[in-house]
Amino acid sequence: MRKCIYLFAFLCFLCTFINKTSFAQVARTDSSSQQYALNNTLNLFYATVGKQSPLYNGAEYYFYDPLIKGNAYFSEVNAFTPGSVFYDGNLYTGVPMLYDIYSDKVVVLLYNHFSKFSLVKEKVRSFDFLDHHFVNINADTLAANTIIKSGYYDELYGGKSQVLVKHSKNIQVSVGGGSASESYFNSGKDYYLRKNNVYYSISSQGSMLSIFKDKKKEIQQYLRANQIKFRKDPEEAMVKIASYYDHLTN
Repeated sequence: MRKCIYLFAFLCFLCTFINKTSFAQVARTDSSSQQYALNNTLNLFYATVGKQSPLYNGAEYYFYDPLIKGNAYFSEVNAFTPGSVFYDGNLYTGVPMLYDIYSDKVVVLLYNHFSKFSLVKEKVRSFDFLDHHFVNINADTLAANTIIKSGYYDELYGGKSQVLVKHSKNIQVSVGGGSASESYFNSGKDYYLRKNNVYYSISSQGSMLSIFKDKKKEIQQYLRANQIKFRKDPEEAMVKIASYYDHLTN
């Protein structure tokens, strides 16, 4: 991996040198030659080290049957979009990826811009995608855990306390009216709160306050004073309640 990083740094330097030299010899408006040189450099990098990247050691990934209505992906985004992932001890940025909620897989696009691979889940610590931060939780490593299952969780708040969302999708089949049955993806969300390294399921303001019962009165006063309405925006309220609780108990 270190060899690949050195090679990439050298290629970037070479590309910069070529671009600067060309810039001194041609008109400022002629950017096509610079772009051509950059593309060639990137192609050389992919051809040299692309197949050796640790990102490309997972199972090949295939899209779902197009007859299923909707899609399996986070935020309904079914086009590869740049993100970052902490994988096998290294941080990779600008990675073309998808997050398949139905199968709970992070999918990356191979350097050939065609082949698709799902990352080995055990090697993913976290990833950032569409302005959301996801953490990989192994339930088997949690003491006295009976609530949370292994998988990727959308971390809304990550202080001393932690607020998580588990996004999920399943395939439903509609039948009726004499017409043919139709399959479609159905979305769901489950919320969790970690306090003192114990995870709890939360579904309402009341369930959250019962977990923070040692500061319940102060939190209720805070919510009223700041006009925070749980029903109006549950996720924002969860984050503010957890953050304020951490502030009170620090």
